[in-house]
Amino acid sequence: MTNEQPARTYWFPEREDITIYGVLAALSDPTRLELVRQLATGGERCPYEFCDVTSKQNLSHHLKVLREAGLITARYEGRKKYLSLRRELIDDMFPGLLAGLLTAVEALPQT
Repeated sequence: MTNEQPARTYWFPEREDITIYGVLAALSDPTRLELVRQLATGGERCPYEFCDVTSKQNLSHHLKVLREAGLITARYEGRKKYLSLRRELIDDMFPGLLAGLLTAVEALPQT
């Protein structure tokens, strides 16, 4: 008898399932936009090491919206979750969208 649990798997949209409407809706929330900005720095990141969200439930919701829009992917290593931005795919589908949006966000005055 083993106590090993099966690896967690999530559905990630395929290219044909990703729409500009879903991407823009996901990015319309300031918290999700900040998460994408953080992930845009490159590589995989553990969300609890860089996210400043009020609760784990809120963070889970925001990550789900980003995942279902096709913006991020996740993988598990043991109990840790690692996120990455699907930058190459999004840039290929919607050229300049992320770069323009992230540049505009950087130019906003800090509150």
